[in-house]
Amino acid sequence: MSGFFISFEGIDKSGTSTLAELLVDHLQNSSHEVVFTYEPGNTELGGEIRHLVLDWKPQGEIDATAEMFLFAADRAQHVNELIRPSLDAGKVVISDRYVDSTLAYQGYGRGLNLNDLRMIQNVATGGLMPAITIWLDVDLQTARKRGWGTGADRIEKEDEAFFKRVRQGFAAGYKSEPGRIFRVDGSQSISDVFEDVKKVVAGRMSGTK
Repeated sequence: MSGFFISFEGIDKSGTSTLAELLVDHLQNSSHEVVFTYEPGNTELGGEIRHLVLDWKPQGEIDATAEMFLFAADRAQHVNELIRPSLDAGKVVISDRYVDSTLAYQGYGRGLNLNDLRMIQNVATGGLMPAITIWLDVDLQTARKRGWGTGADRIEKEDEAFFKRVRQGFAAGYKSEPGRIFRVDGSQSISDVFEDVKKVVAGRMSGTK
Protein backbone atom coordinates (compact mmCIF):
# COMPACT_ATOMS: atom_id res chain seq x y z
CA MET A 1 0.00 0.00 0.00
CA SER A 2 1.71 3.18 -1.17
CA GLY A 3 -0.93 5.89 -0.66
CA PHE A 4 -1.45 8.26 2.25
CA PHE A 5 -4.58 8.28 4.42
CA ILE A 6 -5.86 11.40 6.25
CA SER A 7 -9.06 11.73 8.27
CA PHE A 8 -10.85 14.75 9.76
CA GLU A 9 -12.77 14.51 13.02
CA GLY A 10 -14.73 16.74 15.39
CA ILE A 11 -18.18 17.43 16.78
CA ASP A 12 -20.91 18.64 14.44
CA LYS A 13 -20.22 22.11 12.98
CA SER A 14 -16.52 21.85 13.76
CA GLY A 15 -15.68 22.33 10.08
CA THR A 16 -14.52 18.85 9.07
CA SER A 17 -16.14 18.94 5.61
CA THR A 18 -14.94 22.46 4.81
CA LEU A 19 -11.34 21.85 5.88
CA ALA A 20 -11.18 18.44 4.21
CA GLU A 21 -12.28 19.95 0.91
CA LEU A 22 -9.77 22.81 1.25
CA LEU A 23 -7.01 20.26 1.82
CA VAL A 24 -8.11 18.27 -1.21
CA ASP A 25 -7.76 21.35 -3.42
CA HIS A 26 -4.42 22.27 -1.85
CA LEU A 27 -2.89 18.82 -2.38
CA GLN A 28 -4.27 18.52 -5.91
CA ASN A 29 -2.64 21.86 -6.72
CA SER A 30 0.58 20.36 -5.35
CA SER A 31 0.36 17.55 -7.94
CA HIS A 32 -0.98 14.85 -5.63
CA GLU A 33 -3.70 12.51 -6.83
CA VAL A 34 -6.37 12.89 -4.15
CA VAL A 35 -9.62 11.08 -3.33
CA PHE A 36 -12.10 12.90 -1.09
CA THR A 37 -14.63 10.76 0.73
CA TYR A 38 -16.84 10.83 3.80
CA GLU A 39 -18.78 8.72 6.27
CA PRO A 40 -21.43 7.57 6.41
CA GLY A 41 -22.73 7.19 2.89
CA ASN A 42 -20.10 7.43 0.17
CA THR A 43 -20.89 4.06 -1.39
CA GLU A 44 -24.17 2.78 -2.78
CA LEU A 45 -24.71 0.59 0.27
CA GLY A 46 -23.49 3.39 2.51
CA GLY A 47 -26.10 5.76 1.10
CA GLU A 48 -28.85 3.43 2.27
CA ILE A 49 -27.20 3.09 5.69
CA ARG A 50 -26.84 6.87 5.97
CA HIS A 51 -30.59 7.22 5.48
CA LEU A 52 -31.24 4.67 8.23
CA VAL A 53 -28.89 6.14 10.84
CA LEU A 54 -29.41 9.86 10.17
CA ASP A 55 -32.67 10.55 8.36
CA TRP A 56 -35.03 7.62 9.00
CA LYS A 57 -37.72 8.39 11.56
CA PRO A 58 -38.82 5.11 13.16
CA GLN A 59 -41.71 4.86 15.58
CA GLY A 60 -39.28 4.19 18.43
CA GLU A 61 -35.62 4.86 19.13
CA ILE A 62 -32.79 3.17 17.26
CA ASP A 63 -30.86 1.03 19.72
CA ALA A 64 -27.33 2.34 20.35
CA THR A 65 -25.72 -1.02 19.53
CA ALA A 66 -27.77 -1.33 16.35
CA GLU A 67 -26.67 2.19 15.40
CA MET A 68 -23.04 1.26 15.95
CA PHE A 69 -23.30 -1.85 13.77
CA LEU A 70 -24.90 0.17 10.97
CA PHE A 71 -21.98 2.58 11.04
CA ALA A 72 -19.55 -0.38 11.11
CA ALA A 73 -21.24 -1.90 8.05
CA ASP A 74 -20.92 1.40 6.21
CA ARG A 75 -17.24 1.60 7.16
CA ALA A 76 -16.46 -1.95 6.04
CA GLN A 77 -17.96 -1.26 2.61
CA HIS A 78 -16.24 2.12 2.47
CA VAL A 79 -12.80 0.67 3.24
CA ASN A 80 -12.99 -2.26 0.85
CA GLU A 81 -14.76 -0.54 -2.03
CA LEU A 82 -13.07 2.85 -1.97
CA ILE A 83 -10.36 3.61 0.59
CA ARG A 84 -8.09 0.57 0.33
CA PRO A 85 -8.14 0.39 -3.51
CA SER A 86 -7.32 4.11 -3.69
CA LEU A 87 -4.40 3.71 -1.29
CA ASP A 88 -3.17 0.67 -3.20
CA ALA A 89 -3.17 2.87 -6.32
CA GLY A 90 -0.87 5.33 -4.56
CA LYS A 91 -3.44 8.07 -4.02
CA VAL A 92 -3.94 10.39 -1.05
CA VAL A 93 -7.28 9.59 0.59
CA ILE A 94 -8.95 12.29 2.70
CA SER A 95 -12.00 11.15 4.66
CA ASP A 96 -14.48 13.34 6.48
CA ARG A 97 -14.87 11.08 9.57
CA TYR A 98 -13.65 7.56 10.28
CA VAL A 99 -13.10 5.26 13.29
CA ASP A 100 -12.56 8.03 15.84
CA SER A 101 -16.12 9.25 15.28
CA THR A 102 -17.48 5.89 16.38
CA LEU A 103 -15.35 5.87 19.53
CA ALA A 104 -16.45 9.43 20.37
CA TYR A 105 -20.13 9.28 19.40
CA GLN A 106 -21.10 5.70 20.18
CA GLY A 107 -18.48 5.16 22.89
CA TYR A 108 -18.47 8.37 24.89
CA GLY A 109 -21.76 9.76 23.59
CA ARG A 110 -23.88 6.60 23.82
CA GLY A 111 -21.87 4.86 26.53
CA LEU A 112 -21.00 1.68 24.63
CA ASN A 113 -17.99 -0.34 25.74
CA LEU A 114 -14.84 1.12 24.18
CA ASN A 115 -12.95 -2.17 24.02
CA ASP A 116 -15.84 -3.78 22.18
CA LEU A 117 -16.01 -0.83 19.81
CA ARG A 118 -12.30 -1.02 19.02
CA MET A 119 -12.54 -4.75 18.30
CA ILE A 120 -15.53 -4.29 15.97
CA GLN A 121 -13.88 -1.35 14.18
CA ASN A 122 -10.74 -3.42 13.68
CA VAL A 123 -12.82 -6.12 11.99
CA ALA A 124 -14.70 -3.56 9.86
CA THR A 125 -11.53 -1.82 8.68
CA GLY A 126 -9.17 -4.78 8.53
CA GLY A 127 -6.92 -2.76 10.83
CA LEU A 128 -6.59 0.14 8.41
CA MET A 129 -6.04 3.45 10.23
CA PRO A 130 -5.12 6.92 8.93
CA ALA A 131 -1.54 8.14 8.91
CA ILE A 132 -2.90 11.48 10.16
CA THR A 133 -6.14 12.34 11.91
CA ILE A 134 -6.93 16.05 12.22
CA TRP A 135 -9.17 16.75 15.21
CA LEU A 136 -10.86 20.14 14.76
CA ASP A 137 -11.64 21.04 18.35
CA VAL A 138 -14.46 23.53 18.91
CA ASP A 139 -16.57 24.22 21.99
CA LEU A 140 -20.35 23.99 21.93
CA GLN A 141 -20.78 27.76 21.95
CA THR A 142 -18.81 28.02 18.72
CA ALA A 143 -20.69 25.10 17.19
CA ARG A 144 -24.01 26.71 18.13
CA LYS A 145 -23.01 30.00 16.46
CA ARG A 146 -22.33 28.00 13.30
CA GLY A 147 -25.83 26.54 13.30
CA TRP A 148 -25.56 23.42 15.43
CA GLY A 149 -29.05 22.17 16.23
CA THR A 150 -30.81 23.88 13.32
CA GLY A 151 -32.13 21.65 10.55
CA ALA A 152 -30.39 18.81 12.32
CA ASP A 153 -30.33 15.11 11.46
CA ARG A 154 -31.17 12.48 14.07
CA ILE A 155 -27.79 12.58 15.80
CA GLU A 156 -27.34 16.36 15.54
CA LYS A 157 -30.60 16.70 17.50
CA GLU A 158 -29.01 15.18 20.61
CA ASP A 159 -28.73 17.44 23.64
CA GLU A 160 -25.76 19.47 24.85
CA ALA A 161 -24.69 16.86 27.40
CA PHE A 162 -24.33 14.30 24.60
CA PHE A 163 -22.05 16.55 22.59
CA LYS A 164 -19.97 17.41 25.64
CA ARG A 165 -19.33 13.69 26.07
CA VAL A 166 -18.49 13.34 22.38
CA ARG A 167 -15.97 16.17 22.61
CA GLN A 168 -14.45 14.45 25.66
CA GLY A 169 -14.17 11.32 23.53
CA PHE A 170 -12.17 13.12 20.86
CA ALA A 171 -9.95 14.63 23.56
CA ALA A 172 -9.33 11.18 25.04
CA GLY A 173 -8.38 9.81 21.64
CA TYR A 174 -5.96 12.67 21.10
CA LYS A 175 -4.30 12.04 24.47
CA SER A 176 -3.98 8.31 23.79
CA GLU A 177 -2.59 8.59 20.23
CA PRO A 178 -0.65 11.87 19.92
CA GLY A 179 1.47 10.39 17.14
CA ARG A 180 -1.56 10.00 14.86
CA ILE A 181 -4.17 12.49 16.10
CA PHE A 182 -3.34 16.19 15.86
CA ARG A 183 -5.50 18.77 17.62
CA VAL A 184 -6.23 21.97 15.70
CA ASP A 185 -8.16 24.85 17.27
CA GLY A 186 -11.25 24.87 15.09
CA SER A 187 -12.66 28.05 16.63
CA GLN A 188 -10.22 30.20 14.65
CA SER A 189 -11.01 31.73 11.27
CA ILE A 190 -11.11 29.24 8.40
CA SER A 191 -7.89 30.64 6.96
CA ASP A 192 -6.05 30.27 10.28
CA VAL A 193 -7.38 26.76 10.83
CA PHE A 194 -6.31 25.80 7.33
CA GLU A 195 -2.81 27.15 7.88
CA ASP A 196 -2.50 24.92 10.95
CA VAL A 197 -3.84 21.93 9.02
CA LYS A 198 -1.37 22.47 6.16
CA LYS A 199 1.56 22.60 8.60
CA VAL A 200 0.54 19.31 10.22
CA VAL A 201 0.03 17.55 6.89
CA ALA A 202 3.18 18.93 5.28
CA GLY A 203 5.27 17.89 8.28
CA ARG A 204 3.93 14.35 8.35
CA MET A 205 3.97 13.79 4.58
CA SER A 206 7.58 15.01 4.42
CA GLY A 207 8.52 12.78 7.34
CA THR A 208 9.52 15.59 9.68
CA LYS A 209 6.70 15.06 12.25
